[in-house]
Amino acid sequence: MYETPTHGPAMPLADRRLLVSYDRYTAAQKTVDTLSDAGFPVQELAIVGTDLRMEEKVTGRLTNGRAALTGAVSGGVFGLVVGLFLGLFTTTSTSFVALVLWSILWGAIAGAAFGFTSHMFQGGVRDFTSRNSIVAGRYDVLVTSGVWERAQTILQGGLAPADTVVVERPPSAGPVPPATTDGTTAEHEIPAQRRAEDAGAERGADREADAGAKRR
Repeated sequence: MYETPTHGPAMPLADRRLLVSYDRYTAAQKTVDTLSDAGFPVQELAIVGTDLRMEEKVTGRLTNGRAALTGAVSGGVFGLVVGLFLGLFTTTSTSFVALVLWSILWGAIAGAAFGFTSHMFQGGVRDFTSRNSIVAGRYDVLVTSGVWERAQTILQGGLAPADTVVVERPPSAGPVPPATTDGTTAEHEIPAQRRAEDAGAERGADREADAGAKRR
């Protein structure tokens, strides 16, 4: 079971939405790592294990000899601790080493004897070693509702929405009107300029008509 320290108030259950589910904790952890690398506020996430069950994994067969060996190791470690403590009251290094070795030896002997006899008196019940753990059938990655869409976008490989909006350029309204000396546009000059252009076009048409009449 995995437990990490939390800071700040916990998210209310009603404000969470399911982001993705996995059957392995490592996959859920990888999802959180991916969001973290993308700059997502990971404090808005939670990994929730459901369908909890106890799983006992058998690691091997347990015999009288193996029980004695396991007891000897445990007893030797205990004897080492006791020997080091008692060795603090010795005056010479030789006596210190001898006391530590003596404690380890007697601790191993006592542990082996205890392990052998305890397993023998069990009468063949539980002749195996195992390791217990609590596992979940499913691991849900939950996220606060307000940032659910952003998390989905990151996991799908897209980009988060931009902070700016692209506005289409409006159609052109003709030539840019001339500017005055102070940098402003003289809008009243636009009709006069257009009338002058129209008059010039009319005079050109009249000249062409007169030239055609003379040729006839």
